Amino acid sequence: MLRRSAVTAGLVLAAALVATPATAAHQGPGETAAAPYTLAEARTLVEATAKPSPGLVDAIRRDLGGTSEQASARLVNEAAAAKVEPALRGQLGASFAGSWVTGPTSNLVIATSDSTKVASLARSGAEVKLVKNSLATLDTAKERLDRLVASAPKSIPSWYVDVRSNSVVVLAGDVAEAQAFVDGSGVDGALVRVEASQEKPRPLYDVRGGDAFYMGGRCSVGFSVTRGSQGGFATAGHCGTPGTATQGYNQVAQGTFQGSSFPGNDYAWVAVNANWTPTGVVNGYSAGILPVTGSTQQVVGSSICRSGSTTQYRCGTISQHNTSVTYPEGTITGLTRTTVCAEPGDSGGSYISGSQAQGVTSGGSGNCTSGGTTYHQPINEILSVYGLTLVTNGTPPPPTGCSGYQSSYTGSLTSNANAYQPGTSGYSAASGVHRVCLDGPNGTDYDAYLQKLSGSTWTTVASGTTANPDEAFTYSGTAGTYRVRVHAYSGSGSYTLGLTRP
Repeated sequence: MLRRSAVTAGLVLAAALVATPATAAHQGPGETAAAPYTLAEARTLVEATAKPSPGLVDAIRRDLGGTSEQASARLVNEAAAAKVEPALRGQLGASFAGSWVTGPTSNLVIATSDSTKVASLARSGAEVKLVKNSLATLDTAKERLDRLVASAPKSIPSWYVDVRSNSVVVLAGDVAEAQAFVDGSGVDGALVRVEASQEKPRPLYDVRGGDAFYMGGRCSVGFSVTRGSQGGFATAGHCGTPGTATQGYNQVAQGTFQGSSFPGNDYAWVAVNANWTPTGVVNGYSAGILPVTGSTQQVVGSSICRSGSTTQYRCGTISQHNTSVTYPEGTITGLTRTTVCAEPGDSGGSYISGSQAQGVTSGGSGNCTSGGTTYHQPINEILSVYGLTLVTNGTPPPPTGCSGYQSSYTGSLTSNANAYQPGTSGYSAASGVHRVCLDGPNGTDYDAYLQKLSGSTWTTVASGTTANPDEAFTYSGTAGTYRVRVHAYSGSGSYTLGLTRP
């Protein structure tokens, strides 16, 4: 199902901001209006209303260093600074020269070019720094460089206002060339610092199921995957052979086919370059961006939807598993037959049921005008054959040792045995996201299943079942009782399970 044509895809990004009302300002006779409260008062308010979550504290400690106590203090102080800083900025007016936080616990610093403002600023609890240039002066200098962007040397990767050094910084691969640009810009040289830099910025793109990719023709991305530290995606085998180069939906160089099987099978995987980031989502087009939380195969009769770059998002039902299909090129075995329609160019695209990845589009008959029958290659077989890990929504590649989770459990299994954590009776959880990580012994195949109690029956709601010792996945569920089943599919030895519950 290859077709030569162009396709565009959008990216949806959402952000939420929560505002907290300020208390009354403290102001003495003849004084300029001060911040609505001091940093100490703001910290007290933050600690009472927005305690940092354990998972966030662990992530800050992991990536920024320091202790858990310092990470917690950092988060509280940063939230307090955000409440106090706008008022201090307004108090300074034209003499405001920037603000920042510093140190392992993020202490607020306010800069001003007016020495008469220092004493009143200090009453807020912030550190005050007296500098020569106001932020407005520095912004004007940078805007002058912005207007000259067409004549800027390619060896300059970036320029910006650096409030810490009270200057405009120009990063330069060639310092002499950059200095000549600054000297000819008309900007006061005393405001600018040229710094040597090896930075080489590049645009970054997301790998999403259902998006187009090109390789002489056009196919569609199935699901994002990783193998070790290498990211990529699964797709149909008939879309390319090992060594075939791919371009993304935007025609930018993307990656290379690493493995492919067709006919007999119809699966492949592509390793992407550093410009592309695998994400645990499917582009549902009119249905929005859809999360992928696992790859549990659904039973016959279940609803299933397909995303592809020609006909976009279409739905139907599962007719049969383990189907053999004969194409002109040969017979393919082990496919799943569905009532979802598809057309040329949809090949390789995502089949998803709920939030569970099912497979990649292989072929079929009919079209999306008159209807038809289509077949997909099951995703779990692709993961197993190539030793890939499915990228799920918000989940990076499996972490070594499963650190940074709310709870940690250890145990030991023999081949084909099971264990339940934190026990057979499970744990109570509120509505929200469960994070599960399994670190099994090297050379084994250990799997993890998140189960929910329904009446007296435990039902698997999410799983990690690759042909690897390590698994990691998330699941967004309703309140209830849950447990994790650890299964030694092959091999024996000790394991560690990381679990964060809502």
